[in-house]
Amino acid sequence: MNWLPTLIKACYFLAALLFILGLKRMSSPRTARGGIVWAGIGMLLAVLATFALPGLEHRGLILAAVLIGVVAAWWSGRRVAMTAMPQMVALYNGMGGGAAAAIGAVELIGYAGAAVTLLDGDRFTASGGGPALAPLALAVLGALIGAVSFSGSLIAFAKLQGWLDRRFVFPGQRVVNLLVLAAALVLGGMLVAGRLQLPLIVVFFVLALVFGLLMTLPIGGADMPVVISLYNAFTGLAVAFEGFVLQNEAMIIAGTVVGAAGTLLTQLMARAMNRSLGNVLFGSFGAAAGATAQEIAGSQKPIEAADAAVMMAYAERVVIVPGYGMAVAQAQHKVWELAQILIARGVKVKFAIHPVAGRMPGHMNVLLAEAGVPYDLIADMEDINPEFPATDVALVIGANDVVNPMAKTDPASPIYGMPILDVASAKNVIVIKRGKGTGFAGIENALFYADNTRMLYGDAQGAVAALVAAIKALDA
Repeated sequence: MNWLPTLIKACYFLAALLFILGLKRMSSPRTARGGIVWAGIGMLLAVLATFALPGLEHRGLILAAVLIGVVAAWWSGRRVAMTAMPQMVALYNGMGGGAAAAIGAVELIGYAGAAVTLLDGDRFTASGGGPALAPLALAVLGALIGAVSFSGSLIAFAKLQGWLDRRFVFPGQRVVNLLVLAAALVLGGMLVAGRLQLPLIVVFFVLALVFGLLMTLPIGGADMPVVISLYNAFTGLAVAFEGFVLQNEAMIIAGTVVGAAGTLLTQLMARAMNRSLGNVLFGSFGAAAGATAQEIAGSQKPIEAADAAVMMAYAERVVIVPGYGMAVAQAQHKVWELAQILIARGVKVKFAIHPVAGRMPGHMNVLLAEAGVPYDLIADMEDINPEFPATDVALVIGANDVVNPMAKTDPASPIYGMPILDVASAKNVIVIKRGKGTGFAGIENALFYADNTRMLYGDAQGAVAALVAAIKALDA
């Protein structure tokens, strides 16, 4: 069966091609669903090819693990609410990093046994550096990054799930973090140098896991979209490094693609907040509720659903700005019903999306796509901002920090300099909000006190339903 290795490599190549094409299709809402299917087919092909590897042991255990994972993923995927999708992504991403770290652990323990036989039959010795140096270094690096991604993603999951406070800080935290990271790097260097004792390996992994925890605990909840994207990049890089160790082409290409995409997305998310990645990881965004140097004048002015409905029904242009409040109430279908009623009356309706609205990149886009909102009605921040001055009514549904004008006017505000949706420049603003509290970043919003803003208090689902009923009543 000399043809088998060639067939396996061909399958890996085809799987990698499907990964890349699938990711490309995911870049557009119109083709994203097909892209996911393509990538899934590629993963299935890679798994089947792996089972055909010569010399592969414990196929029964591997198959059992795959089946358990498939059942768990299917069950959780069917049951998880759209509002919980960000923490689900964080959890699954952490599992990927943990798997890469586990591969690194197995490889390091194997090296500690004095010799490792790679899948293609090459031999490497664990003593004296030489040929073993490159795979050993990659195994250590992949294990370190994967472990950090695993523990950090678990903390991100716990924060998004509401199990942990948004931030956890203590005096000298940065120094402690640097010391833990330095210790992990020193131990990693010792492992690469050939000191492959089991106690050193264990301590190395413990330090890597602890660093992931310490790095994520102080980060404010409003930064979670960037953190999730960053750990996604970490997981991809860890998988790629371990792919080099195992000489598995599918892992190398898939990990590299995921790592590159995650890195680019992280940069885009940070740029959308006008902050550096270092500021996200070590800054104080969301540290102090209401932190501002400017006094906010005026008061929040409530409005009844019937009055808000009249404003929107007789407007020429309406822009709807969805936020996490819409996701919590699962009101996306009712919001689209409202938009359809307005469109039927001749109102020009658009949806405005901020890049970091919600709890993960693209959160609002996913919700609107689920409700069936046409893609040509959804506008990005750069495209919609010039249209706000000509907008008769801007309807903000559960969004807070991404429409806060303090980002432009208050240099002392933690979000100062962050690009926002220029909702405040609309002729009239209606904000649907459950109460008078601050947003996820813990910062007071000057928009709610503006002269052209009215507050429609209540759950997004109920408030939008009331608007729909009131507009329908106008034609009764």
